[in-house]
Amino acid sequence: MNRREFITLLGSAAAVWPIAARAQQSAMPVIGFLNGTSADGFARARNGFIQGLKETSYIVDQNVAIEYRWAEGQYDRLPALAADLLRRQVAVLVVNNAAAPAAMAATATIPIVFASGADPVKSGLVVSLNRPSSNVTGVYFLIDALPTKNLHLLHELVPRTSTVALLVNPNNAVAVGTELPSVQTAARTLGLDLVVVKAAAERDIDAAFADVVHARAGALVIASDSFIFGHRQQIIALAERHSIPTAYPWREAPAAGGLVSYGTSLTDAYRLAGVFTGRILGGAKPADLPVQQSTKFELVINLKTAKALGLNAPATLLVLADDVIE
Repeated sequence: MNRREFITLLGSAAAVWPIAARAQQSAMPVIGFLNGTSADGFARARNGFIQGLKETSYIVDQNVAIEYRWAEGQYDRLPALAADLLRRQVAVLVVNNAAAPAAMAATATIPIVFASGADPVKSGLVVSLNRPSSNVTGVYFLIDALPTKNLHLLHELVPRTSTVALLVNPNNAVAVGTELPSVQTAARTLGLDLVVVKAAAERDIDAAFADVVHARAGALVIASDSFIFGHRQQIIALAERHSIPTAYPWREAPAAGGLVSYGTSLTDAYRLAGVFTGRILGGAKPADLPVQQSTKFELVINLKTAKALGLNAPATLLVLADDVIE
């Protein structure tokens, strides 16, 4: 090959390479990640999901891409966000409990992987745990008992209080239909008066705390909810301002200055969802993947906040804690 032929060949290769690279990039499967909460504070769960993909040999930006859509606690935005992801021809939709109905209404063919704290059978996501629906499967992490557990934790931390409040989102069917009755039963068993306060919009949170203060509640339990999670900083600040010992269902709260949390490890739950997503990208059908239950829970206590509230955390709780923040 002479010099002129070599230069011609090199030029041809340079012209073809960008086209080949674009073709390879366009062939990369895209995951649609639709969530009812906000990206802020979701990093641990998102990293868990990416780790689950890695366990099935999918590396983000190498052989798979992710399009994120966050409803920021505004659930009425979810149908439009789901439709937008479908227009981008995603291969799989990954959703939380709040986003699942919108995703299922948008498509009956594209695989959907949920990470849900609500019972997926009772909430209509699948017909059974062992034999899920044709295009829907996922991970079920148990949250029904979390507010009850957190009520017991507060009873240990603030044993002299006689009135406890529970903050719920009235638009969350799980919180109202399952968590609330269980907390009411537990409060009666402990001989506590329970005050229920509600928040479905940002302005409601201040009003809810005003009700807590008016009722002279000595402690507050936060029910699990995407909207409330997205406004946890506001809640933590109000709890500090009013000196109300508060228990949360997510470890991100005590990490940001809240008192205590007991809840499911979202990192582990979304890791499992990542594994399911990777298996589906590899050819598995959702109907052949039984719903998996995530049973890893975390107890986190912020001792600095406890001291500021004048509370002494029992040694038994400190021994059981997965993380103690000092």
